[in-house]
Amino acid sequence: MSNAKEAQARIKINKLLESAGWRFFDDVKGKANVALEPNVKLSKNDISDLGENFESTKNGFIDFLLLDEKSFPLVVLEAKAENKNPLVGKEQARKYAKSLNCRFVILSNGNLHYFWDLQQGNPHVITAFPTPDSLKSYQKFEPDQNRLIIELVERDYIVQTQLPGYEKEAGWLKVDERAAFITKNKLRFLRDYQKEALNAIQDAVAEGSTRFLFEMATGTGKTMTSAAVIKLFLRTGNARRVLFLVDRLELEDQAAKAFKDYLKNDYATVIYKERRDDWRKAEIVVTTVQSLLFNNKYQRLFSPTDFDLVISDEAHRSIGGNSRAVFEYFVGYKLGLTATPRDYLKSFDANKPSTRDPREQERRLLLDTYRTFGCDSGMPTFRYSLLRGVKEGFLINPVVVDARTDITTKLLSEQGYAVLAPVDENGKQEQTFVSKDFEKKFFSKATNDLFCQTFIKNGLRDPVTGEFGKGLVFAVSQNHAAKLTHTLNELADKLWPGKYQSDFAVQVTSSVTDAQQYTINFTNNNLLGSANFNPLYKTSKARICVTVGMMTTGYDCPDILNLALMRPVYSPSDFVQIKGRGTRKHNFLEQLFDNDLKPLIDEPEKARFKFFDFFANCEYFEEKFDYDEVLKLPAHSAQGDGNGGEPPPPAGLYEHTGTDNIFNVAEQQIGFGGMKIDRMFFEKFEDQIKANPTLQQQVENEQWEQAIDYVVSQLFDKPNDYFNLEKLRRAAGVDRRLSLKEILQKIFGLIPYFKSKDELLEDEFQQFLLTNQSKLGEDQGIAVLAMKYFFKAYATDAALRAIIDDKRFGELNVNPAFGVGDLRAVPAEWREGIPEYVKDYVTLNQFM
Repeated sequence: MSNAKEAQARIKINKLLESAGWRFFDDVKGKANVALEPNVKLSKNDISDLGENFESTKNGFIDFLLLDEKSFPLVVLEAKAENKNPLVGKEQARKYAKSLNCRFVILSNGNLHYFWDLQQGNPHVITAFPTPDSLKSYQKFEPDQNRLIIELVERDYIVQTQLPGYEKEAGWLKVDERAAFITKNKLRFLRDYQKEALNAIQDAVAEGSTRFLFEMATGTGKTMTSAAVIKLFLRTGNARRVLFLVDRLELEDQAAKAFKDYLKNDYATVIYKERRDDWRKAEIVVTTVQSLLFNNKYQRLFSPTDFDLVISDEAHRSIGGNSRAVFEYFVGYKLGLTATPRDYLKSFDANKPSTRDPREQERRLLLDTYRTFGCDSGMPTFRYSLLRGVKEGFLINPVVVDARTDITTKLLSEQGYAVLAPVDENGKQEQTFVSKDFEKKFFSKATNDLFCQTFIKNGLRDPVTGEFGKGLVFAVSQNHAAKLTHTLNELADKLWPGKYQSDFAVQVTSSVTDAQQYTINFTNNNLLGSANFNPLYKTSKARICVTVGMMTTGYDCPDILNLALMRPVYSPSDFVQIKGRGTRKHNFLEQLFDNDLKPLIDEPEKARFKFFDFFANCEYFEEKFDYDEVLKLPAHSAQGDGNGGEPPPPAGLYEHTGTDNIFNVAEQQIGFGGMKIDRMFFEKFEDQIKANPTLQQQVENEQWEQAIDYVVSQLFDKPNDYFNLEKLRRAAGVDRRLSLKEILQKIFGLIPYFKSKDELLEDEFQQFLLTNQSKLGEDQGIAVLAMKYFFKAYATDAALRAIIDDKRFGELNVNPAFGVGDLRAVPAEWREGIPEYVKDYVTLNQFM
């Protein structure tokens, strides 16, 4: 390599190899192209078999050669100059590798890197080089796709792991005892459609696919199906280790428990955070995608070759935005699970999109999910719809209760809800509110009261006791949830005096202590007590959980009879998940211990549930939905006098009606001496935080919202020290805007230091490359530096963003930081693609 760009590429590659744990062979002067495992001893004579000049083979010269612990060639690394696409060296590297009997190839120009296993697949973008240990393990991996394709999958595929030889057991052989035998041993047989899903993967592999997408309705057993897929890949030798990604802590525990129940006799399952030091001993590793994304843990602690199958649960969430970088980091097979059909936005006009419209963002996210798994046509690898589930008797359709009020109807209209609102001392002016303003800018106690009255009056009753059937209410915000909970409890006290003592409804949001345990107790029918009406019938004393988003994805509570959307919903995935909380079947007699009463129950089997919709969400997502029930609600009393007069402003819209004054103004110029004071200030805050047991517990449980709320309410702006976020940011001395969450993470040792602005930008750009690797053409590898410069400039310069967004490109001729030539160097499709990615996935506040 002779020119400057080639030399620069070599320097970067050297550093990347060293950071991955490789050390260079230094005994040959002027050469740095042989890298070894850390503990390998090597001399000049040891490499004589490679030829007099160890760079040379009969096919040319090798740029870098990585050796294994026996000093045998392991990886050929073909290096190209920074202004060349590394893929141009693909065939050249293949020849080198074959001549040296190497299985692995790395292609790099110092900025963009590809890993290639010659025995399977195509080059795969990586952002870190594999470690020696990871490659040593991966080298032993000899997948055989044919075994996977021909593996016989029967209904008892999981059962054969749970209880091998079950069919010879007496409990199974006696037909009249078989049901009890299955229940006692918790045996799980695959349903026909779950077998179809596995057969679909086998067919896809036979056609050369390495990516798969299952679109399965909520309640159809995606975790069970995943367990069977995991066994299929592990049993046939097509995976050594599987990574199962979820997007919530509660789903992490739920998935790990399920895999242990199904597969523990053959394969070990661990939750990563609980086994950080010995996760490699397990075949199945479960973790939240946020945990791996935090501080780029996935790059620092894992090698791209550590997992051979990566499964993304609720794929539309766990690979959204930066999270996709985690998913794409690992080489190997990829499976996505989703409950949301791509075409769910029936009423959205894709021909008139606004990039900031929430519907357009959701549409793009869903389309990206399908593309990520090789389903560009919109057809997943396997689909099992809600309608099919209902038809085959596995799921239940909702009774939709369209319960729009006069106010919500106006909020939902194109004209919005107009009021005369006070603006200043000069009087009033008309303001218009829309549905997104509800409980954010527009407050109406009467509307919330009406929601709750309608819900309780029309909700389904428990078939055993006749009390209000268990339900979930979804609110706009935590504050809104608190209001609704209070209103529901007041109504219950009037309807059933002395029965609930304010335990009828419970707020279950992240700000509530033990909220996660509340969700478990509600499922187990012991939230705030049980058997409130019949001592021999176990059902939760608390009848309604009011939440914002905690009990949507993956929450399993089959005896729910009532759901209520007391908020507008703009995400189809959220809508499907919320509706899915009620679709599971249930037999209420399972909870009844009074055998004499059982024959008297008219509807012991759950045959329906009610879905109360106060904001026309069903109409929004399903344009021609056939409503089963429509309630005519009473007119809202706050709508004026009926003679065309303007209604008064919604109650609570403006809480403060008086004036305020500045008590004192004082200016102080901080000199250099203040730097030490700032450090002392930060250390004093750090000591208080570490000594606080409440914060210790919240951070340990990853309850970040609660921890942040606690610091703001209990420690900020107090007379003694007057801690606040701006002072702490200045004290930290970082060239960007820190979040309170970052400060807490640093104090508790979860991050080693505060990254600089440029370090964060580098991380963001690497995630961008991983997320968009399938869109990088062979002619774009040379433009990575130009793309990175544009990415960083756009993310950090508000003036440049305005120029690009408004297409005022002429102004770039006089822009000192980013000119016309810089923009021309960026491939045409990325001149719009990079700004869209930054706006959707990069938090810009941190760079201010």
